[in-house]
Amino acid sequence: MANVASKVLTAHIPLTLAEKVDKIAVRLERSRGWIMKQALADWVNQEEVRNRLTQEALSDVDAEKFIDHQEVQAWADSLSTDSPLSPPHS
Repeated sequence: MANVASKVLTAHIPLTLAEKVDKIAVRLERSRGWIMKQALADWVNQEEVRNRLTQEALSDVDAEKFIDHQEVQAWADSLSTDSPLSPPHS
């Protein structure tokens, strides 16, 4: 296995959360450290996606590529009527 550079991070977490991590580690037959690395990697990936999507959305707003809230609301309200409106377009 390749040697990967690493860094120790420390965090104080509530005892109840630590106990849950320990139970998962036992159930999966993995170390607590492995569980924490997996959880942190997943969270970091999720935050990177969230940031990318936010930046894309802000770029769309800057380019005026959006649908007015009132248009969306009127369309949504019309869905429960006998004459629903066509979906709004940007």
